[in-house]
Amino acid sequence: MRRLPVYFVVDVSESMVGEPIEQVQNGMRQIIQELRMDPYALETAFVSVIAFAGKAELLSPLTELYKFYPPVFPIGGGTSLGTALDFLMKDIDQSVQKTTLEEKGDWKPIVFLFTDGTPTDDPTRAFDRWNAKYRKSCNLVAISIGDNVDTNMLGKISDNVLKLNSTDEMSFKAFFKWVTASIKTTSMSVSEYNSDEVKLAPVDGINLEKVDTSAPCKIDENFVVLIGRCQSTNKHYLIKYAKRVKPFQMEQNGVIMEYQDINVGYFKLVGAYPIDYEKYQSLSDGKPTNKKVSTSDLMGQPTCPCCGNQFGLVICECGNIFCVGEDSHNKCPWCGLEGVLSQGKAEGMDINRAIG
Repeated sequence: MRRLPVYFVVDVSESMVGEPIEQVQNGMRQIIQELRMDPYALETAFVSVIAFAGKAELLSPLTELYKFYPPVFPIGGGTSLGTALDFLMKDIDQSVQKTTLEEKGDWKPIVFLFTDGTPTDDPTRAFDRWNAKYRKSCNLVAISIGDNVDTNMLGKISDNVLKLNSTDEMSFKAFFKWVTASIKTTSMSVSEYNSDEVKLAPVDGINLEKVDTSAPCKIDENFVVLIGRCQSTNKHYLIKYAKRVKPFQMEQNGVIMEYQDINVGYFKLVGAYPIDYEKYQSLSDGKPTNKKVSTSDLMGQPTCPCCGNQFGLVICECGNIFCVGEDSHNKCPWCGLEGVLSQGKAEGMDINRAIG
């Protein structure tokens, strides 16, 4: 039997923490449930899941639909797209059956690449290798989740680059229905017409659009993510802020004047989320980040998601973030420094951001 390999290569960097990764988790279950009811997909489709952050990891090898169970997606540091592509190419070499003189191999694999950020590595060599050896023998569909993706760069490895404009629950559900419909149509095409070119479903009526990768690409930074550590449990967590804009304000003669035609950006608290730090480290490339953000640009103070302490964003002299409760005396879980809290600078201070 000729299989139709379907790869999901999923960005699990810090900016995906919270609702986006939960929606991907739910979406994978939705895809598998619906495909199992389709006779063409059930006969031909084999599914694999690769997660990537600073490093890549095979969460599920190519598995036939009735045996496939969606994996739990971890969170890691970084967005190493070149590393992810190298990992995918290696797995294709090992897992996809090639056509020989004696028998026909698998159908052309479909690859759905989901990413919400710009690469933190240099993917040039991986791109060159993909285009030279794999591009014609695979159907790669690259999906930009939000505005913080260089879609021109994705256009260097795929003719099918799409952008999910909204990341609310309904948009994600509609998007995964589109993915399911595309797999169903391609499965029917290989079974009935012996054609393994990807047949993408129409994008009408959903917040998904085909991207013209020859047009100028504006990259808008959507999120700031910080890493903290619980003083009570010593566990790690991520704090996520989303970009917002507001009219510029200035005081004149004791009166706050608001200028509607001038917008300024800031980052509003989304939430704080506990993470599996061992898994986080295993998916991070270990490269230091020089990215910083001023506390004056952050709006909202999270509680600690690990112990419930009232303040989840307190900055130690060592530069790291930890949580604080009602006790006046505290100890930094990063460096061990003990003391009493003091008020920060009114103009804010620069703090380290997570990698990707």
